[in-house]
Amino acid sequence: MKLRKQVTVCGGAIFCVAVFSLYLMLDRVQHDPARRQNGGNFPRSQISVLQNRIEQLEQLLEENHQIISHIKDSVMELTDTGAVSPSGHLPFRSANGSWVLPFDRRPTYLAIKSQDCQFASVSRDQTDVQMLDVYSLLKFDNPDGGVWKQGFDITYEANEWDNEPLQVFVIPHSHNDPGWIKTFDKYFTDQTQHILNNMVVKLAEDPRRKFIWSEISYLSKWWETAEPQKQEAMRKLILEGQLEIVTGGWVMTDEANAHYFAMIDQLIEGHQWLERNIGVTPRSGWAVDPFGHSATMPYLLKKSNLTSMLIQRIHYSIKKHFSSTRNLEFMWRQAWDTGSSTDIFCHMMPFYSYDVPHTCGPDPKICCQFDFKRLPGGRINCPWKVPPKPIVEANVAERAQLLLDQYRKKSKLYRSKVLLVPLGDDFRYDKSLEWDQQYINYQKLFDYMNSHPELHVQAQFGTLTDYFNALYKTTGVAAGSRPADFPVLSGDFFAYADREDHYWTGYYTSRPFYKSLDRVIESHLRGAEILYSLAVATARHEGMEGRYPVTDYSLLVDARRAVGLFQHHDAITGTAKENVVIDYGNKLLRSLIGLKRVIINAAHFLVMKNRDFYRFYQTEDDRRATQDALPQRTLIELDPAGPRYLVVFNPIEQERLCLVKVLVNTVRVRVLTEDGQTLPVQLSAQWGSATQMSAEVFQVRWRNQISFFWSILEGSDTQKCLFRIQLKRRKIRRLVNSLFTGLLESIKRKDDSKEVKVQIQFMVYGTSPSKDKSGAYLFLPDGKPKVFPLPPVVRVVEGPLFSEVVAHYQHFEQTIRIHNVPGVDGLSIDISTMVDIRDQSNKELSMRLSTDIKSDDIFYTDLNGFQIQPRRFYQKLPVQGNFYPISSQAYIQDSRHRLTLHTAQALGVTSFESGQLEVIMDRRLMQDDNRGLGQGLKDNKRTENRFRLLLERRSFGNKVSSSVSHMTSAILNHEVLPLPVVPKRRGIPPLKTFAPLMSKFPCDFHLLNLRSIQNKVRRHGLTPSPYTALLLHRLALDCSIEAQNLGFNCTTTQGQLNVSSLFKNLDLQLLQPVSLTLMYSSTPLANHSTISLDPMEISAFKLKLR
Repeated sequence: MKLRKQVTVCGGAIFCVAVFSLYLMLDRVQHDPARRQNGGNFPRSQISVLQNRIEQLEQLLEENHQIISHIKDSVMELTDTGAVSPSGHLPFRSANGSWVLPFDRRPTYLAIKSQDCQFASVSRDQTDVQMLDVYSLLKFDNPDGGVWKQGFDITYEANEWDNEPLQVFVIPHSHNDPGWIKTFDKYFTDQTQHILNNMVVKLAEDPRRKFIWSEISYLSKWWETAEPQKQEAMRKLILEGQLEIVTGGWVMTDEANAHYFAMIDQLIEGHQWLERNIGVTPRSGWAVDPFGHSATMPYLLKKSNLTSMLIQRIHYSIKKHFSSTRNLEFMWRQAWDTGSSTDIFCHMMPFYSYDVPHTCGPDPKICCQFDFKRLPGGRINCPWKVPPKPIVEANVAERAQLLLDQYRKKSKLYRSKVLLVPLGDDFRYDKSLEWDQQYINYQKLFDYMNSHPELHVQAQFGTLTDYFNALYKTTGVAAGSRPADFPVLSGDFFAYADREDHYWTGYYTSRPFYKSLDRVIESHLRGAEILYSLAVATARHEGMEGRYPVTDYSLLVDARRAVGLFQHHDAITGTAKENVVIDYGNKLLRSLIGLKRVIINAAHFLVMKNRDFYRFYQTEDDRRATQDALPQRTLIELDPAGPRYLVVFNPIEQERLCLVKVLVNTVRVRVLTEDGQTLPVQLSAQWGSATQMSAEVFQVRWRNQISFFWSILEGSDTQKCLFRIQLKRRKIRRLVNSLFTGLLESIKRKDDSKEVKVQIQFMVYGTSPSKDKSGAYLFLPDGKPKVFPLPPVVRVVEGPLFSEVVAHYQHFEQTIRIHNVPGVDGLSIDISTMVDIRDQSNKELSMRLSTDIKSDDIFYTDLNGFQIQPRRFYQKLPVQGNFYPISSQAYIQDSRHRLTLHTAQALGVTSFESGQLEVIMDRRLMQDDNRGLGQGLKDNKRTENRFRLLLERRSFGNKVSSSVSHMTSAILNHEVLPLPVVPKRRGIPPLKTFAPLMSKFPCDFHLLNLRSIQNKVRRHGLTPSPYTALLLHRLALDCSIEAQNLGFNCTTTQGQLNVSSLFKNLDLQLLQPVSLTLMYSSTPLANHSTISLDPMEISAFKLKLR
């Protein structure tokens, strides 16, 4: 009764303060002298100010209403549970069995403006080509097309080019994988450096020669050791247009598994390197080898000010359809775009591959004869048994006619009379001889064609932008604009199949250990970037530049490049040789160690009360012994002689109410806040196996509201172990677990009478019995999966802060955990699955969710963590053709519910039946799948796959995420980092909470990065400039999903943000809009300006903070 009275009094006091505050605000508006003087004649500016103030008051009323509701609910809950502590201490168990925790003194509100909900429901113009419709239209059969096996016979009339000659641009290129069969460094030593050295010499021999280059990771490595005259020669070739840098990313990124943070970061790293060293800005995108293409990539290129792009690996049935309708060139528009602001011109290559036999025209037998590296006597030849011939005066007419026939047939697939013909392959032009073979023979062919007007052709070497510029000129439009009658397309190009039923859907999951490690490092990189930028700016502001270790910047650069390298389409995909994977892993581990150092240094600097005493005091939150080892948490050894200090870093831009976990050496422990308040904790066992507990190490968790704070841990003689072996219920939901399987069966929300079936099963796929089997790239199963056998050992733990069920099976261990935390952390189910299939042969393990949600054949997957793409299960496709990549989430829904599976690592997913989601967890395959790797997948690791399962109520259909869903993804992918402070003999200097934001971040804004820009003066080396790049992403919200308490104050601002009032104790001296990769600058804004972003928009700004 005493507790109930205290809560009621507290709630009443807050209510009175809220009402009185509103009264004062209204009184101030009514009695403003300026308004009295003007009477009823308000200038427009005054009306605008008045409207804004009215809106602010409306928002304050809504926020106070929610606070009062929060208090009322808390009081009612305490009343319902009969919450009277027999001892007067909290937490305790009430009469009905639920846990009662201390009253949350910081009620929160959710105030999303109605205008910020319109994006999800607004109607959009239909594009000419929607990929989901194309999939519904096609039969996906594979009839023999003749010489073009996957296509059709192409014919033309001889006079078609009489009025407008055919323009042909032959584009020499060399595709250099930054790791695949060899490591990055081995490829560079053996081949790439020779290609670049030859390029400088051979292009200079004839100004008509052209070449394109893509991978900046290799170019930067070559540049480091190249003599100044070679550097200048390359710079001259680029500036004069003989050599073009295409895309300009650190790598040619994978587009299925890569997260948009890393896709952007590797693009920035490449473009910034080009700007510093060469002074060139890429104009065209080139992606010939990623295994399918995401709609995210055209958006990122457009935001980087590229005007055109090229793609290649697309399902052969789609290529055939686009060829027959002459839709191979189109404006690629984002599905969520209400206009045409995201359009970028895209060229799709029509044939099987980007090698020479499949690029000059439809007949590879003829095209191979024009790959002059295959001349008799060389190391490679033509599989069609007809070799190339050197071009001489006696045969030039015949050879030119033969080649022109292929050019003309290929051009019939496009709408203009400008033709693009790539000339290259993997690691081509590494020998000086090949440069001569290709360029000299082709120049003879061009000279003959161009000197015979009756052929009506103009052929030349060109760069990619040469081709696009000619096309724009011919069609009479500006660069990047839509030519008349060219279609507009929306959607993506997954899944990819190159022939028959060979779908490249296995790599969505291949080597999941490294996919998971990549995401951990991405989170550390983002956190380190933000902390480092804030620490450096704070040091400048306080005149302490010499006190803070700015040399840590080199660690940031190394990590950017290691993460960038791993986005390569044979790295994060899990499709490289085993020794190459180890090399990637070692690079990633080194970068992770460096990032932890940056985070520790910056965090400690920022939380010190007196920074004059700054020293290194902290240790890491965890360590990895080797590149393929799981992390081991740091053990905090408590001593009754004195407390231990802990700095906890929250990497996301919003405050979060969540559980913090550390390992300690005693069951007697308490946790104190900065102001000395004791927090409720839950201790639990550290398990060495399914049935063995450690007697020396224990887990301790506590609940706290975190922006950036430090806590004190100390030994205690009174605190007892709060956990027991039982699972009953929690505040928000009740889980029903099968006692036989230990796996989830259903979910029941406390506020919903209906129990929703959500059954988890584990399934096993075998591989096809035919000669073509699953491998690193391909998924070729032996039919539908079988249920995983054998009963498990089940362990159940219950406590006031969390409860969990752990099911130990032979090859995996799944933990289902629920958190008794108000807000986002308590609204979803935490699922962790430790997978170990190292003793299996040709098996693939999947997790299936079966529900009674009526989703029919529709499900939704994310693209790169950036946007949502609707999918449909097609009976006409084989099992493997219905899988799609997910980087962050997949969901199913009906008119009542949406069930979202959030993931912390990229995997492959499908929905075989209504109400189902199925995700592949790991794959162990004993053979190569004949795509060039030459190995199976036999280097599996013990891997933790982490998920959050979110069940939401809904009212109508949209294709964007709710605010709860956005935040759930954020907390899953950006865990808090607890950093123990090493005890010192002289004691720990005074620490204080560091909260960098002056005001709350709008909850539909995501701080994508705060990236210190490198000094452009090369002699200064890897040091930061005074400038910082602020990257923001405005999230699109689905307000048809019920609004729930997020655990923090959530407001939206119609896309408005005042940057000058964003950071506490820092002065904004420059605010300049820039392109996504910082290469193009707009006019600086006034420092006090408010910036504006549309939903889904990513924008970048150059700041000077001091």
